[in-house]
Amino acid sequence: MKIDNRMNSSAVLLAVILLSGCSPSAQIPSAAAVEIAPVPTTPEVPATQGLPLALVHKSPTCGCCGLWVDHLKQEGFQVEVRDSEDVMAVKQSLGVPYGKGSCHTAEIGGYFIEGHVPAEDIKRLLVERPDAKGLVLPGMPMGSPGMEGPEGTAKPYTVELVARDGTTSPFSQH
Repeated sequence: MKIDNRMNSSAVLLAVILLSGCSPSAQIPSAAAVEIAPVPTTPEVPATQGLPLALVHKSPTCGCCGLWVDHLKQEGFQVEVRDSEDVMAVKQSLGVPYGKGSCHTAEIGGYFIEGHVPAEDIKRLLVERPDAKGLVLPGMPMGSPGMEGPEGTAKPYTVELVARDGTTSPFSQH
């Protein structure tokens, strides 16, 4: 099996787990059976652990946005933060659908990521590479990364995939 995408061994393992459905009986290939292509980088998109740069647009006064940035860093992303007084203009320019906004918008690997989307969902998006604009997590759901509540309080939420035409469909449930 030859993997010829922008991924490292961690991403390959993630892809194998996702594709196997986490079944205990799933056959996971040995390291010898998986050939990893070198991770290409460009000056515009530096790579850390095979992950593209996360460019995060946020308000300079938003604390939960900073916590989400910390979450990305803990998950291996290199992050550049751009504080902006007009984050709405960024959302509009990237094509975030009306009514699907949150407090911050990121650009990662050619996709937009709107809101407190978990890093595991972003990594899955980067592995699967669907023909889409990005992911949205409208609002600021309690329990999402950066919105953790006291004593682990969390509410269910759905991350949505935004198609090229702006329509959305469920991507993951948390």
